[in-house]
Amino acid sequence: MKGKKEMNYSKEFKIEALKLSDEIGVKKAAQQLGIQYYTLADWRKNRKAKANKVKSEMSDEEVRRRNLELEKENAELKRANDILKDALGFFAKDRKK
Repeated sequence: MKGKKEMNYSKEFKIEALKLSDEIGVKKAAQQLGIQYYTLADWRKNRKAKANKVKSEMSDEEVRRRNLELEKENAELKRANDILKDALGFFAKDRKK
């Protein structure tokens, strides 16, 4: 591969780089970390392919069970969000007085 300089990065570095790229985008993360854009883009592509492979290996029952777990978690998060909205409204009203 001409032009590509292969470097070894630790697993921890890759994980943190991927998290950063999820938050601020690949281009900004690559610039901030001093790595090539294509390197980070490849890591993201590989992560996605690996996740898709894991998903395809789940049985129908595992998929249903996981779906139920996610639905419960979603409901809990919605309730927590509603509580926070109510609290924000309460404190905003209090500040106006």
